Amino acid sequence: MIKRSKLFGNKTRVTFCLPADQPAGAVSVVGSFNDWEPGTHELKLRRDGTRTITVRLDPGHYRFRYLASDGVWMDDDQADGVGPQGSELRL
Repeated sequence: MIKRSKLFGNKTRVTFCLPADQPAGAVSVVGSFNDWEPGTHELKLRRDGTRTITVRLDPGHYRFRYLASDGVWMDDDQADGVGPQGSELRL
């Protein structure tokens, strides 16, 4: 799941959210906004049974995927689109 909220100025706060147990182990959101670097934006466990990470982004077109610790790549079906290079986010 992806949640967006506009911030003062032109930035948008984007929260990436996954269930706590699917997939098992650590999960990072990697994409064009962080040079596809695993671990930079690792999802954190929340008390409500989810894992989330929030990123502040400028307007633009971004591509991203989730990367689990066992090397499994996943797309987000709630993204603005899913193409050959992963999930797409337009802000």
